[in-house]
Amino acid sequence: MSEELRLHEGRSLAQALEEHLAEWAERTGIAVEIWALPAHDVSPSTARAVLATLGEALANVESHSGARVVSVAVTLGPSGLRMTVSDDGVGFIGPLTGRGVTAMRTHFAEVGGTLGINGVLGEGTTVTGAVPHRG
Repeated sequence: MSEELRLHEGRSLAQALEEHLAEWAERTGIAVEIWALPAHDVSPSTARAVLATLGEALANVESHSGARVVSVAVTLGPSGLRMTVSDDGVGFIGPLTGRGVTAMRTHFAEVGGTLGINGVLGEGTTVTGAVPHRG
């Protein structure tokens, strides 16, 4: 089960992500490459969805992947928010099921987004989520 990540008052989504990723890397010994963090903040509900999904994804990396490196990118553009979490672990074949996968998809669905998980056996797993811009 993932630890819950929360936004604390006064911190942006980018700050919360950066701090959590640094703490997670130190605790697990798995290196984290941050490719991109959002330059602007997002709605509280979208921030919660990103943080909760990242927590689940990292819990899966730690528990199942055997990865040495995790790469994270969260970007915000005209079309909306995109999040990518990739690892260099064992990967998988076939569809993924389970509470963690369902929770990640639910977090993004609750804010109108979608989430996909792709794995290549022996090469790692990538979790990709998108939340379209509203209004």
